[in-house]
Amino acid sequence: MADEYVQSLARGLSVIRAFDATAPELTLSEVARATGLTRAAARRFLRTLVDLGYVRTDGRLFALSPRVLELGYAYLSGLSLPEVAQPHLERLVAEVHESASVSVLDVPDIVYVARVPTTRIMRVTISIGTRFPAHATSMGRVLLAGLPAAELAGYLDRAPLDRHTSRTITSREALAAELDRVRAQGWALVDQELEEGLRSIAAPIRDRAGRVVAAVNISSHASRTTLESARRDLLPPLLAAAARVEADLHTTSAAHRPPGAAP
Repeated sequence: MADEYVQSLARGLSVIRAFDATAPELTLSEVARATGLTRAAARRFLRTLVDLGYVRTDGRLFALSPRVLELGYAYLSGLSLPEVAQPHLERLVAEVHESASVSVLDVPDIVYVARVPTTRIMRVTISIGTRFPAHATSMGRVLLAGLPAAELAGYLDRAPLDRHTSRTITSREALAAELDRVRAQGWALVDQELEEGLRSIAAPIRDRAGRVVAAVNISSHASRTTLESARRDLLPPLLAAAARVEADLHTTSAAHRPPGAAP
């Protein structure tokens, strides 16, 4: 409502938004021109921001200080993995025109926590909370490959390695060898092991300590995507998306970290 609008707050935010990658440093006159404020008003807002530590100045030029990041941390610290990943999945799907998902490991399964579908390519409908056996999925392979050695050994000793298609790896020795390969190359490609016609490629999402905490994948029908085209056309954008999700997660975890705590 108009009577609840705080004009001075709006003007102060406009001063902060005047700085960007193309104009990281501005004079008083340039700030006034960019915001539509008078020089006197721009000076008051800039001096207030300097006193609060959000802007620094050498007496002529003004620039944002690192403390301005606190304004975004309050928002980022409330985000969960699905919320962080969702816009990156949307961007990935728009780029490759195939479905993309994020899952976490709940041995012996993976659990979907975020998804952006295109056309339906499986007999079952995938939604948030859907579970599939880790050993037969690309995201599962990435997540299993990221387990500590003792946990992986326990999984290989006890997990049921059921056959879902004629291509499914059901040998513990063969699965261990495949996980070694996935760990070495940093991604997994699974060809019709969960369902006939379904190919998927996945990459890990790591936390600030380098632990694999989730996986992101692109899934496609075998009639549209060969194994070679998956490696050539889908893997690069997938790895880029995983890196973007990781970067946002690292920022979020930094926002949660208590002052003085080790990174």
